[in-house]
Amino acid sequence: MKRKICVITGSRAEFGLLYWLIRGVKEEPTLQLQLIVMGMHLSPEFGMTYRVVEQEFTIDKKIEMLLSSDSSVGISKSIGLAQISFAEVFQDLNPDMVVVLGDRFEIFAAASAAMIAKIPIVHLHGGETTEGAIDESLRHCITKMSHFHFTATEEYKNRVIQLGEHPSRVYNVGGLGLDNIQKLQLLNQAEFEDSIGVKLQRKNLLITFHPVTLEDNTSEKHFQELLDALDSLQDTLLIFTKANADNNGRIINQMIDAYCSRNVQKSIAFHSLGSLRFLSALQYMDAMVGNSSSGLIEAPAFKLATINIGDRQKGRVKAKSVLDCAPNKAAVQAAIRSVYSVGFQAELQQVDSPYGTGGASATIIDIIKKVNLKDILQKKFYNLDRG
Repeated sequence: MKRKICVITGSRAEFGLLYWLIRGVKEEPTLQLQLIVMGMHLSPEFGMTYRVVEQEFTIDKKIEMLLSSDSSVGISKSIGLAQISFAEVFQDLNPDMVVVLGDRFEIFAAASAAMIAKIPIVHLHGGETTEGAIDESLRHCITKMSHFHFTATEEYKNRVIQLGEHPSRVYNVGGLGLDNIQKLQLLNQAEFEDSIGVKLQRKNLLITFHPVTLEDNTSEKHFQELLDALDSLQDTLLIFTKANADNNGRIINQMIDAYCSRNVQKSIAFHSLGSLRFLSALQYMDAMVGNSSSGLIEAPAFKLATINIGDRQKGRVKAKSVLDCAPNKAAVQAAIRSVYSVGFQAELQQVDSPYGTGGASATIIDIIKKVNLKDILQKKFYNLDRG
């Protein structure tokens, strides 16, 4: 009998990370893929990206859970709606394992329902720290609800063990995003320019900025500081990708739209570039600017500079290509000058990614198809001092 593996995705960016894992599960003769889409995938505001998933995979269930509010009340209600829906979906699909990635609130809801339904949970990209975001707490909660852990670095593996998870169930496989770099045929410059509808300029920056959700209403102020820093640049194309459905994310997206409407000649915005266009873009950018995890995980693989602004990614493992700076105009401008300096450009050529070179998806599939699930639900806390 095939082992039923239920993979959950809530956004196009997350689907991009999961793509090769989903495809591998689908193609593995001993496994049966069950696929659930939810959250931003089903939102017109975020591009109805479930259609991208449907181009290649059969979606078993769609879960509507996003309210029209990105306030703390709205997000809490969304979590509740998601958990109610997952309770019914898991009863219907009856999977042998549930696979979740990361730290978002909708993934927390899925993991909570799976735990209560007594379904073993596979957690990807646990053990990481993002001290400026609520994701920090959600990620560690998901770790404690999960039974198998696939981390992106050895440091993250050790942190999951520090949280009391048994070392025999924690595997360092590297960053999932690097599988795309390894396997996708990226667009050449002409193809990329055609895909976004504009020509690259002498200088080019990719900007992705999300709310720092553990700070009180700083999104508008900090993003305006970033826009002010970018505004003085000459001969530079600014490519914006919009914020997630986080608390105050809409403020940032409205500011992006307003900025691009005022600066049509030098800026363009996308809800999401998708994996192919996003990774293709990294080949031609001078830097990735903002506070996205992609600037820490995928960008270094291209020996591309990252300007990491503020505290959202505070605590993550970083390559030497990452320049941290405060969320103010002067600091961002100084970081941009550093990116273009001769010394830093020379250092970029020596950068190695701390997240591996790819192959995570195949390793994960090889493990989950064989691992023994007998008595897996009864977890014992692993003490570092005595095991």
